[in-house]
Amino acid sequence: MAVVFVLIALLVLAVLVTGNWYVWRRLFRDTTRGPGAVRRAGAAAIVGGWALTIGALVAERAGAPFWLQQTLAWPGFLWLALSLYLLLGVLAGELVRPVLRGVLERRARRRAAATAPAPEPASIPAGTAPAPAGEPADSDTSAGPGDSTEEGTANSGGTPTDPTGPTDPAGPSRRLFVSRVVGGAAAAAAVATVGHGTYGVLRGPKVKRVTVPLAKLPRAAHGYRIAVVSDIHLGPVLGRGFAQKVVDTINATQPDLIAVVGDLVDGSVKDLGPAAAPLAQLRARHGAFFVTGNHEYFSGAEQWVEEVRRLGLRPLENARTELPHFDLAGVNDVAGEDEGQGPDFARALGDRDPERACVLLAHQPVQIHEAVDHGVDLQLSGHTHGGQLWPGNLVASTANPTLAGLERYGDTQLYVTRGAGAWGPPTRVGAPSDITVVELASRQA
Repeated sequence: MAVVFVLIALLVLAVLVTGNWYVWRRLFRDTTRGPGAVRRAGAAAIVGGWALTIGALVAERAGAPFWLQQTLAWPGFLWLALSLYLLLGVLAGELVRPVLRGVLERRARRRAAATAPAPEPASIPAGTAPAPAGEPADSDTSAGPGDSTEEGTANSGGTPTDPTGPTDPAGPSRRLFVSRVVGGAAAAAAVATVGHGTYGVLRGPKVKRVTVPLAKLPRAAHGYRIAVVSDIHLGPVLGRGFAQKVVDTINATQPDLIAVVGDLVDGSVKDLGPAAAPLAQLRARHGAFFVTGNHEYFSGAEQWVEEVRRLGLRPLENARTELPHFDLAGVNDVAGEDEGQGPDFARALGDRDPERACVLLAHQPVQIHEAVDHGVDLQLSGHTHGGQLWPGNLVASTANPTLAGLERYGDTQLYVTRGAGAWGPPTRVGAPSDITVVELASRQA
């Protein structure tokens, strides 16, 4: 097992080194005339960026002083996102590079053809009458070895314009010009993408509304609204101000019930207790409920369960409560199995009345299969972030039965929210954050 781990680690390291060398080559080596300060600065920026990223990850997992985590997190995690889109940008540039070079070469050939001197007419020796029309000229009138012909002029009158050479002897070559244009465009696109995606996260999640019909839901519960929020990820980057935005957005929807379905925090109660304090302001007719996510088990799950209880949320640790018109149940995240606190569906659902509708809170979508086996009507989950950074959605979709949105599994429906915050880079691309208001609909209405 150890050998396999080492081999995988070496493979990952090789991919990272190769990818970063390729980015350095396209952005710095190919855009400069020779070794110099620009190439050295580019290498230092790439190495320094990854040093900050590794430092941020190690500091967070090792429980370093919180001020140090905050200092490293912003530049380190943003570099992680920027390096991804720099790589994608230069890869996309490989498609543009030959097209741009071909356009420039064709334009250079047209310019060379337009400026080439016209061939001089052959001179006729004195005393020689021009040949009659229709007859060939006398062989003596052909050009001699010392006379100028079109070919001779082209070959002896200096170096002709080379269509593959420099467009301007005083400026960069065509290859250098193409590299600068493509590299600059790739860098600009990467910075703009990360900037826009970061702004989208810091601005706060938007409200998404989904109607879910439940066969067993009574008419009296038609239109019941559950505000679902997941993956807030309070930590060194997203703090108290972000938590306040989330709380204000949820309260503005005036829900009947609030479901916080895991990954609330990335850090200890000691460091993040003040950041989570706004959760005490959550308001709903039937209260706010909480289940653990995998990140709670990296951050001290037992302490956080007690903290959210103190803030007024009700943890559902493999437990169920009977609301007026349906059952609400919650199970722990599968990451709790390592601590003997994993999900227990039998405990949460085993003795319930199967004639009543049941809504289950479970952080990870993969828990849907056990939910189906226990006759759950609707499971509410998060965890996936919708992929967070495109093309991460392609990877996340292979690991989860549903990446985002509503899908049906037999008689059970699964809704997966993309989450309110972000893990690692405070950036989302192609997967906007959301708080979802799930409106239950009775088929008897």
